[in-house]
Amino acid sequence: MDDSHPSGADFYDPRTGGQALRVRGVRIEGGAHEPARTNCFAIYRIDSGSGTVAAGDAHHPFGPASLLFFVPYQYVRFSADQPVSGEVIEFHANFLCVETFHAEVGCSGALFNDPYGVPLVALDDGAAAEVSGLFSRIRREQTERGLAHVEASLAYLKVLLIFSTRLKTGGGAGCETATAHRHPVLSRLAVLIEHNYRTWHAPARYADALHVTSKVLGRLVREHLNTTLTDLIRSRVLTHAKWQLLHTLRPVKEIAQEVGFGDELYFSRLFKKATGVSPRYFRDFETAVRGGSNLSMSSGRASILQPAGRADHSVVGADALGGTGGGGAEGSTRRHDNEPAETV
Repeated sequence: MDDSHPSGADFYDPRTGGQALRVRGVRIEGGAHEPARTNCFAIYRIDSGSGTVAAGDAHHPFGPASLLFFVPYQYVRFSADQPVSGEVIEFHANFLCVETFHAEVGCSGALFNDPYGVPLVALDDGAAAEVSGLFSRIRREQTERGLAHVEASLAYLKVLLIFSTRLKTGGGAGCETATAHRHPVLSRLAVLIEHNYRTWHAPARYADALHVTSKVLGRLVREHLNTTLTDLIRSRVLTHAKWQLLHTLRPVKEIAQEVGFGDELYFSRLFKKATGVSPRYFRDFETAVRGGSNLSMSSGRASILQPAGRADHSVVGADALGGTGGGGAEGSTRRHDNEPAETV
């Protein structure tokens, strides 16, 4: 397995003078554009233009006055129908730990790590102006680098994430998102996947448990989430694997077996296809970049379905749906304030 630094990547690395927070302009004249992979979270503000964006294996339409959210190491590809202009904020966990901040406001599961929703927030005029102002403030702090500019940038970024989370989850006016209109079968599917993704990899298992045909379930996933059920399950498996690689020293083979892959090489190929790097490179590089701080975090894991401090007792448990249950903290859809989200 090649563990060299991947080509076509723009990774933050403080050892080479990299910046943990970056604000850049975005301009796509037309056609396809693939931003370099990064180990940062990315927030794209689309000011004008439209098209489709591939986020991993999912494809989502986007238009003007919208926000797009992407996770570290994610493959992103824009296909512009009309010229696109806007900005992107990229930040590494060294600047803002989304896992910790999620425990306060639930932003991770809503914005960056919700495989059962879309990574987009559409803005009305008022919300678009508010978001544009926050981007401008962060950009100005990074450009002028005045007194306490890091602290000011961090504060504005937190406000941006809080504001976006309120919009995405219906806690504020000014956006329209598909998450609020999720099909009831997909809500039950999400619970099933959370309980069984480590052992159920075949879409037919989920269709049988939900008492629908594989064709019907596949169509619902495509229509509402713009991806396939296979990719949805695989995305959840990889989120778990990345968490284990980042926060534990367990062997890759053991992690692969835990998520149902007896062949370590096959798992590594799957991981590299999704992230652009091997599991070993991912662990070693991020641990070095973070100075080993990732290994001092709690190793407890929780479902990514629920935001911090909120339990949804209306969600049907997997046992009622025919699931076997995952066991432990990860098998529960309830979260506690001190539990980190399973993200990177």
